[in-house]
Amino acid sequence: MFNALYFRTFITLVETGSFTQTARRLDMTQPGVSQHVRKLEHYLGHELLHRQGRRFALTEAGRRAYDYALKLFTEHEQFRHSLDNDAEHSGECRIASPASVGVMFYPFVLGYQQLHLGLSIHYRFAYSSDIIKDVEAGRYDLGIVTETSRHSELRSELWHHEPLSLVVPADFHGSSLGELQMLGFINYFDGVSHANQLLRENFPGEFRSMNSIPQKGYISEVTQVLDPVARGMGFTVVPTTILESSPWQRQVRELILPRSVYEELYLVTRQDIDLPKRYEQLLNDYRDARRTALYSQPENLPPTANEMGTL
Repeated sequence: MFNALYFRTFITLVETGSFTQTARRLDMTQPGVSQHVRKLEHYLGHELLHRQGRRFALTEAGRRAYDYALKLFTEHEQFRHSLDNDAEHSGECRIASPASVGVMFYPFVLGYQQLHLGLSIHYRFAYSSDIIKDVEAGRYDLGIVTETSRHSELRSELWHHEPLSLVVPADFHGSSLGELQMLGFINYFDGVSHANQLLRENFPGEFRSMNSIPQKGYISEVTQVLDPVARGMGFTVVPTTILESSPWQRQVRELILPRSVYEELYLVTRQDIDLPKRYEQLLNDYRDARRTALYSQPENLPPTANEMGTL
């Protein structure tokens, strides 16, 4: 019969290298330690130790049993902490987001996990529509999406505003809508939607729709959209996270416009589940760091989700 106590005794024995020290550390008798090891060997059907008087060495089966036991107890601790919804820095987080969010958020998550080793982060990049399906099916606990969900089983909360940037080739010297039309547009999944928002706000007397601007190309992956821009093939409109993380930053530049426009990011969760505190802590820490990086003057900040009474 499987007995986790035998594996715990075996781990301690390997780490101390001594039956006597193992018995002292586990508050057992030395014969009790020996009995646990023999019962574990009987259960596994293999000798775990080469015994040489008071000394011993691990067999091949012993080395494998030790590795397995370490993995077993690590997973056990992670599972145990995952049940504690009040723990802020331990347990499992299952998160999905679009690439435009994840390109900045996922590196932050990895650094956060390095600081808090009790966390286990499972992250997926996907389109908002697929994320909503994943959360609804329970494959992920939290989705970050660019539109509210109308599913009755899901809850949507405004979380963060990310600025949109109009990006042109570095050697482009124009600034008018006509000059942008001559340059042409590089599209991606949300490109037309973002461009419509930004251009309508900044060229209200001239801009009608993106149908009047020639499309010079399309790329499904937003993290690659600045490559054709860098080659002088057109302009695009992306969340600022894409520009800040792009390897083509020196070959492109942001065209500064008089009016700022923001992409709204929403948190999507199931109605019947309250997220553990570790999610709230992670999300708030990222949003605070992101807002600090984006805005030097507090009065220029867009409203937070807290200020809008949602999160």
